[in-house]
Formats: sequence, C-alpha cells, structure tokens
Amino acid sequence: MAVPSVKATYSLDPETVRKLEDMARRLGVSKSEALRRAIRSAAGTSAERGGSALRALDALQRSVGLDPSKARSWVAKARAERKASSSRGESGR
Repeated sequence: MAVPSVKATYSLDPETVRKLEDMARRLGVSKSEALRRAIRSAAGTSAERGGSALRALDALQRSVGLDPSKARSWVAKARAERKASSSRGESGR
C-alpha cells in the first residue's frame, strides 16, 4: 500500500542542498527519503529522551559515589596532570 505524501516547497541554501545530496547518495535513497530520515531522527531527540539520558548519567554517577565535591577534586587533579605533562604548561595562555 502506498504511503500518502504531501508535496511541499522549502528554500535551502546551496551548502545544505549539497549535504542533503551527499546524504542521499551515501544512503542510496532519494533526497526526499534522506530528508524524511533526517527529520525523524531529529524529532527523536526530544528533551524528554534527553531527560532519560541525563537520569541514566545521574544514576551512574551515584552508583560510583560521585558527588559534586569528588567531581571538582577529580577535575582539579586531571588539570594538574595535563599541565604537568604539557610541554608548554600554562605559559602558552
């Protein structure tokens, strides 16, 4: 059964058109299908889904006992290690 479609006209800048054409070529589909897939993909990254990813990260951090104080300490230690191993140190800033 054919899926009903609606013809629509949109204005795209040349660079976006080139990217759409490249995407369609890589996927082996029409530009319309490539655009549909891109829109579906973008729509799937709603704030609600992002919220579940953040909740998962929070749970992971809690499971290893990471609190704000420990995180700040880790950041300071990592920066000190990078500075110590850098050939130019902080003088390059």
